[in-house]
Amino acid sequence: MNQQFRIGFGIDVHAFAENRKLILGGIEIPYKKGLTGHSDADALLHSITDAMLGALALGDIGQHFPDTDPKYKNADSSFFLNEIYRMVRGNGYSIANIDSMISLQEPKIFKYIIKMREKISTLLDIELDQVSVKAGTNEKLGFVGRGEGVTVFSTVLLIKDRTV
Repeated sequence: MNQQFRIGFGIDVHAFAENRKLILGGIEIPYKKGLTGHSDADALLHSITDAMLGALALGDIGQHFPDTDPKYKNADSSFFLNEIYRMVRGNGYSIANIDSMISLQEPKIFKYIIKMREKISTLLDIELDQVSVKAGTNEKLGFVGRGEGVTVFSTVLLIKDRTV
């Protein structure tokens, strides 16, 4: 891994379910449903985690934290994010920026985006302006448009750390 820059792409999809909290970007969002999954189903943190893994060509989140492992049942997804970020740092890289797009019909999450950005920047010890989170609907098309779930896309740019 001698490249100065590495870019990774991540995607995560979760269906809505009754009796679950809606967690996105480490923030609980009041809503009648949450996302189904083995962990807390934080699709935003999962997609960023996968993007970091992709940038390093180290597989995907399921390889590192399998949903068949009971120790990850209801796990806080910030644990996954932090563990993979340790791998990023261990390979001599830091995050230049993160760009994420959350696609969901409802709830409207605009007022939570700054809190998500703040949480992610705190978890990764990076500046707020290095984290972009956007949201949009699917214009009532597909499973997202029917309000059945959420899809999140993330891109991460890593830069090789320079040692003095």
